[in-house]
Amino acid sequence: FLKQLGIHPDWQFVDVYGMEPELLSMVPRPVCAVLLLFPVTEKYETFRTEEEERIKATGQDVKSSVYFMKQTINNACGTIGLIHAIANNRDKMNFETNSSLKKFLEDSLSMTPEERAKYLETYEAIRVTHESSAHEGQTEAPSIDEKVDLHFIALVNVGGHLYELDGRKPFPVNHGETSDDSFLEDAIEVCKKFMERDPEELRFNAIALSAA
Repeated sequence: FLKQLGIHPDWQFVDVYGMEPELLSMVPRPVCAVLLLFPVTEKYETFRTEEEERIKATGQDVKSSVYFMKQTINNACGTIGLIHAIANNRDKMNFETNSSLKKFLEDSLSMTPEERAKYLETYEAIRVTHESSAHEGQTEAPSIDEKVDLHFIALVNVGGHLYELDGRKPFPVNHGETSDDSFLEDAIEVCKKFMERDPEELRFNAIALSAA
């Protein structure tokens, strides 16, 4: 998928097989983003509403350099998670000159999160790549209108802070300080909180954007 979007293969997505230190040690370093796939349950929705109200009441520090976009296309959370992962690490990526993702990021850099979402709706190159790559997978891709209760978010390090980027939320969520060295472990701690909120659920999966 990254190759189709015009990104040189010096970064790759790898599975995180478990959250224990010995399994995390198998993930190639450095890691610049983690994508978490998780089930959207009633417990999670309750937490999301409470979290949003708390942040609106107390405020949080979000650097202006954080690239964030809203999600307006159903079943596109994986693509938006990937855009969040790449956009917030674009200084580390090597793009092909005709990269459709590079053009999308350059065009949308000065836009609001809502404008970026609207732009993606009309941006054929990424949508077509998403659809062709989804059909290459082992499981059939859900249709645009199908109700899916699994959701992707991206965790990134911007300026020494760990941000959770979820296009369904009104803003990024700052999870505190991190560093290049500790980022994977810090991101996994955030993932564990998602799992602890829904201990009966097993449908969690994390992938890391790692140096190839």
